[in-house]
This record gives sequence, C-alpha cells and structure tokens, in this order.
Amino acid sequence: MKRRQVLKNIGLGAGYVAVAPAVFNLLQSCKSEPKNEWQPVFLNVANGFALTQVLDVILPKSDTPGASELNIAQFIDSYMDEVAGDKQKEEFKSGANAFALSFKENFDKELSDGEAEDFEKAVAKYLGADKETRDAYVKRISETQDPDAPKADFDAHAGSFAYLNAVRDLGIWAWKNSEAVGENVLWYDPIPGAYIGCLPESEAGGGKVMSL
Repeated sequence: MKRRQVLKNIGLGAGYVAVAPAVFNLLQSCKSEPKNEWQPVFLNVANGFALTQVLDVILPKSDTPGASELNIAQFIDSYMDEVAGDKQKEEFKSGANAFALSFKENFDKELSDGEAEDFEKAVAKYLGADKETRDAYVKRISETQDPDAPKADFDAHAGSFAYLNAVRDLGIWAWKNSEAVGENVLWYDPIPGAYIGCLPESEAGGGKVMSL
C-alpha cells in the first residue's frame, strides 16, 4: 500500500489507535529538515510561521522535546499537503486564515509581526475559553457547515477556535508518535513479550504509556 493511502486510512483527528510505519517515515523526513530553511508547502509563509509559534505554546520544550525540536509544524504542513482529503485541506486552510484575521483584530498586527507572548495569549483566548464561549463557537461552526441552514456570516473567532483544536490534536498525536518521544519519553519495548496481568508498575514502564 502506498504511503498516501496508508496515512489516509489513519485519518485526521485525535482518535488514532495504530500508527503505520509510513507515518514515522514522514515524521523522520521532517525532523531532518533544517528549521531555518523550512518553507511551508501547504500553508503560506505567514500561516506557517504562526503554526510553528502556536505549536511551541502547546508543546513547549521542557524536560521532554518540544514541537520545534521535533519539527512538528513541518510534519503537519506536509501531512495536509500530501495526505489530507479536499475537505480537510479546505477546512485547515480556512482555519489558518481565520486565525490570521482574529490575530489582526486581537493584537492589531500581522502574523509575521507577532511575538511569542502574542501567540500565548491567542492560544489561551480560544483553547482556554470558558464552556459558554466554547459552546457558542461550536454552534457558529455547525451553522456554517450545515448545508440546510441559512448561510451564516463568517466568524474568524469560531474559525480560530476550530483551527487551534485541530492543530492541538494533530500536534499531540505527532509528538507522541515521533521517534524521539516514543523511545526516550514513553515506555519503549522494541520486542514486547507475553501478556502478564499482574505485573508491578515498576516493571511496566513506571506508569508511562507504552510506545507503539
């Protein structure tokens, strides 16, 4: 099966169960690309810059690798370009543009002029919104996607909320399935043995999730 079809079978979202070797190949190819020389192929340059900044907020470097260290922005851009279906491409690009519009409204500056603290505030505003606000965003999104409903006005804030949720879901999935995290952060056993139901936690990865 070709890499494109393998990745399409996995789908875009947070509900991944198994990971095909082709995904690791794509992650590894992105990791080897120099950060300073990266040019997005799916997003425009400004949206690619913003994607990198947002992922650094969601997955910062600490005692574990961060998003930039693993080139997760490059992976997402390549994933959308090579793998996603037309509807996914349209929604992701529309979300990125919505985020650019809301960023301009919130901070009175273009994405390319944004600083790290601006992106931290933007992520907090949408992903950290209270339940009432989140529900309102979801309602606005559903109104724009329902073909039988009256055409709703474009809402850059609801679009930003949807976009950041998609970036977070795919970013965390890519982070967990990267080679560096799989082998050095999660519980890694290259040759898993037989099922043992009463294994002490100390002998079962110390409570860590097992890397696939």
